[in-house]
Amino acid sequence: MIRLIQPGEWLEGRRIRLRLVELSDCSERYLAWLEDPEVNRYLETRWTKQSIETIRAFVTSMLESPHSYLFAIVAKDTERHVGNVKLGPIDNYHLYADVSYFIGDRDAWGKGFATDSVVTATRFGFDRCKLHRVQAGFYETNVGSQRVLEKSGFKYEMKNEKKLRQRASDEGGAGNWEDHLWYGALADAWKPEA
Repeated sequence: MIRLIQPGEWLEGRRIRLRLVELSDCSERYLAWLEDPEVNRYLETRWTKQSIETIRAFVTSMLESPHSYLFAIVAKDTERHVGNVKLGPIDNYHLYADVSYFIGDRDAWGKGFATDSVVTATRFGFDRCKLHRVQAGFYETNVGSQRVLEKSGFKYEMKNEKKLRQRASDEGGAGNWEDHLWYGALADAWKPEA
């Protein structure tokens, strides 16, 4: 599969710019994001001890992957890397991908960067990757992600069950079980608010 964006190329959002995460981004600051309990509260990486080496291994795998794009979210006003958004894995047969994101820099919270990042990554998925669908799941208590996805033009999709009941645990099965919600956007019906 041909990579549809190259290192050094930018995707423009309203408040942010996206570029591929680079090995030079694998810093103590990035590690601090992943170790911050408020930042990683809903990230699956919280279950594994993180280090500069694990971050570098992940970034390397994303740079080499033919099916995923890991973007650095860069605030236009400060030119600072404030978080990441990932599109992938891409299913090339069924033409869909997951989108996931986090804002690691707490000073960047509440500024619309996550919404702008999801919109920009979704646009990349529809326009360049020729996807039919982009989707995202999240813990039911993560109301911030729900707002981000709704503003980004994603629709709640669980019809009969209304949610995936007790799909996720806050302590790997030893703690409280939590329901999982699923949102999606279709290329021919996508209308982001932001």
